[in-house]
Amino acid sequence: MDDGPLMYESYNSTLSDYQGYCNITLWSKFDLFYIFNFTSVSQNSSDSSISSDIQSVLHVTRWIIICTGFPLTILAIYAFYSMVRHDHIAPIYVINLLCSDLIQLCCMIIWVTQTKSQQLNNITCFIYVFGVLTSVCFMVCVAMERYLVISQPLWYRFRRTIRVSLVVCVIVWTLSLVTILFISLAPDFIYSIILFSIFLLLPFPVLVFSLVGTLKSLSASIAVHSREKQRIVGVLILVLLNYTLLFLPTIILSFCRTFNSLLHGTSFTLIQFSPLANLVLYVFMRKGTIDHLPCGWKIRNRNNRSSVDSRLSLGR
Repeated sequence: MDDGPLMYESYNSTLSDYQGYCNITLWSKFDLFYIFNFTSVSQNSSDSSISSDIQSVLHVTRWIIICTGFPLTILAIYAFYSMVRHDHIAPIYVINLLCSDLIQLCCMIIWVTQTKSQQLNNITCFIYVFGVLTSVCFMVCVAMERYLVISQPLWYRFRRTIRVSLVVCVIVWTLSLVTILFISLAPDFIYSIILFSIFLLLPFPVLVFSLVGTLKSLSASIAVHSREKQRIVGVLILVLLNYTLLFLPTIILSFCRTFNSLLHGTSFTLIQFSPLANLVLYVFMRKGTIDHLPCGWKIRNRNNRSSVDSRLSLGR
């Protein structure tokens, strides 16, 4: 028996006998979402001991993510919602981002219960990947919004309304669902995983453009306060860092012609840390929170010293 990594063709033929629940034309070929249930994937690994270790680590990791991420995500959604009620429009996209994370966490809860229903597992995998794609889309919305605050402050101030933000959110949820349904029409596993990877790769240049464009526009932006600029740059760096570390490894591995259960399992586990990573956005979006961090103290002391020096120079 070959101990090397599985080929996509053999992996797809192994899953071709699996009869799933969802059916548009032939949902039994909907292998992309089946792969995210790594317990099923690892059963095809040639090294059973490694597979068993991976399953144990993944199970414990999911419990840690659920126990910490689920309550904190609910609290963060409530905190951001209170900001919206006080006419702060910016957190609307972050609220939807956290809602998509909440969907992923609910799917993980079903996975850790180790249900034996293949029908339920198939539905859960579909919903989970829908939540992942929606989460990435709202990461782009957050990045573009922060970019517009710096590059086009006047346009953003007069154009930003709750109605516009809600319309954008509805469009994102709808497009994500349509995209997932479109991917499901792929004839076999290799096409579906490549399509999904392409859709996940599209936001990368947008996120890079948002950060680079914001950094170039910082010096020319006078209408935005210096502390607000720091929060905006922090949000953009965090979003790009989350995408690069958590999503990009899976995208790169998806274009490989071989399937290695250890590498793919690790990359899928990184994606499941996304709900925890997105919670850090609260630190940069909530005014005053960053001032309690050590870096915030240094920035605040530097600003205080500069203001004192300017007053002394004027007094002379």
